[in-house]
Amino acid sequence: MNNKFLKIILGAILTSILIIFTSCQQAPTSQKVIRSANSTWIQELFQTEIVNIGLEKLDYKVEKPKQIEYPPIYISIANGDLEYSTVYYDPQHKEYFENSGGEEKLEKVGTLVPNGVQRYEIDKKTADKYNITNIKQLKEPEIAKLFDSDGDGKANLVGCKPGWSCELVINHHLKAYELEDTVEHNQGEYEILLADAMTRYKQGQPIFYYAYNPHWISTELRRNQDVVWLEVPFTSLPKEMGNLTEKDTSVDGKNFGFPILQQRIVANKKFLEANPVAKKWFELVQIPIEDMNAESSRIKEGENQEADILRHAQEWVKNNQEKYDSWLETARQAANE
Repeated sequence: MNNKFLKIILGAILTSILIIFTSCQQAPTSQKVIRSANSTWIQELFQTEIVNIGLEKLDYKVEKPKQIEYPPIYISIANGDLEYSTVYYDPQHKEYFENSGGEEKLEKVGTLVPNGVQRYEIDKKTADKYNITNIKQLKEPEIAKLFDSDGDGKANLVGCKPGWSCELVINHHLKAYELEDTVEHNQGEYEILLADAMTRYKQGQPIFYYAYNPHWISTELRRNQDVVWLEVPFTSLPKEMGNLTEKDTSVDGKNFGFPILQQRIVANKKFLEANPVAKKWFELVQIPIEDMNAESSRIKEGENQEADILRHAQEWVKNNQEKYDSWLETARQAANE
């Protein structure tokens, strides 16, 4: 057993113990308790709060969401230490799902945020000057050097936080597209790395980064105005994601190399079987990408505390009250089905 896997297992065990300990004070027997978690990426808390506000209106007792990393979330849900999470990024989280018990213990429900687009981006000024449209062009050392920010001759790619599923895809791409000799995958706290790239961009320097929509970067650096989305030469993804084709990684006829993501809720299977109202609620709630981009921007501008996120979720519910109430009514009817 390698050290990385051992650390994940130990982390999951410790997380489960902590979750059990902090859940000791139960609600009155007339109310069912729901425990949720999202990752330490704070944008996900907004989605969790929107879901939890509805669960409370459906007469559930909802505990404060926990922030833990992805693998322990899945293991905790499978073990019954959490009821659900909003973090199933389909299909990129397939491995987390399967490694935590798969369909025997877990179930994917609804589509909370549809059609998330991932891609590689570079600044438009450099793209136009050197006619760069495809990531395969960075195999050329002279092209790669344009994006060298640390002086080692390689392009510096702002990539994913270690442990995120996109980390595996990017590392797979670098090997599949023969870019390991010319491109360096810079990893760390994504928001910090991206902010540094934005600073370089404002200084007129070339930038090269992984991007995901919904995220504030999509509103600040706009496609074909500020940045160019790079195509890939062919579709190649880790085998754990299944047999995906060019159709699964293309937008508007252009292949960007990453699967289109559907952000879904993942829940404990037994909990869903016993709680048809909650299951129906999970199936119905949906947040537009545009609203998630707006929330991401508010967080970036400093409204990034848990109280801020809860207030934002409450405002979202109020601004979508008619639709939200219709979802609640439909969910309540599931009790009689």
